[in-house]
Amino acid sequence: MLAVRNTDHDIRPAMNKLQKVEQMLIEQATALRGGEPLPDFGPGDTITVSLRVIEGDKERIQNFTGVVIARRGSGPNKTFRVRKISNGVGVERVFPLYSPFIEKITVERRGHVRRAKLFYLRGMSERKIRRKLHQD
Repeated sequence: MLAVRNTDHDIRPAMNKLQKVEQMLIEQATALRGGEPLPDFGPGDTITVSLRVIEGDKERIQNFTGVVIARRGSGPNKTFRVRKISNGVGVERVFPLYSPFIEKITVERRGHVRRAKLFYLRGMSERKIRRKLHQD
C-alpha cells in the first residue's frame, strides 16, 4: 500500500507568511491615507468617495457619489465599483479600496439588496434603482 504524503503542513506556513505580508501592505496603505478606518459598506449602499485630484501643480478634492454595485478582491487588491447617473448617462468607476488618492469614504444611505453584484442596475432608470434598493 502506498503512503499518501500530507502536504498541508508544507503549504500553511507559506500562506501565513503571505497573509502577514498582505496585512503589512494594508497597514501601510491605511497609514498613507491618514490612518482613519474605512467605513463598513456593501452593495446597494449609496456612498460618496472623496478623491484627491492633481491637475498640474494644483490639488483638489473631487466627490463621486453613487451606488456601490460590486466589491471584489482580497487583501490589498480589494476594489469596489460605484455607479451614478450624470446628465442622463450612467457612469461607473472602479476604485481600489486602499488607494492613497482616496481621501475619505462616507456612507450616505444604506441599501437592502439580496445580491452581491448589482450589474442588473445598468439597464434601469434612476427612479427604478431607488425603488429597487429598498433604502432604509
